[in-house]
Amino acid sequence: MAGRPSIPTINSALIAIIADEDTVTGFLLAGVGNVDLRKKTNYLIIDNKTTVKQIEDAFKEFTTREDIAIVLISQYVANMIRFLVDSYNRPVPAILEIPSKDHPYDPAHDSVLSRVKYLFSAESVASDRR
Repeated sequence: MAGRPSIPTINSALIAIIADEDTVTGFLLAGVGNVDLRKKTNYLIIDNKTTVKQIEDAFKEFTTREDIAIVLISQYVANMIRFLVDSYNRPVPAILEIPSKDHPYDPAHDSVLSRVKYLFSAESVASDRR
């Protein structure tokens, strides 16, 4: 179909992650990590020295790479660049906010959940009109 976003093949689809060291380490141990020939990684470890600019740049890079199908981002990190996360509207790569060890998940700040709630509320309003 024309205009439909292509999803990378199983051999090339990666999961990118932007999170604290413990979260990234867990995903790396699970086999998510990748380093390409240009020494580009599919993860960014956030610590107290990481700037918001670095987080923004990593988010922009991961969401424009053709080989990434999902970007996992810790919710507290997503809150630092909320304007970018909320304005992102492409289906691939999908952006999923996850909890971290030190910062619990807050559904009120999850952009995906808020979009789903909006869609269901708009759908229920439309069905009531019928």
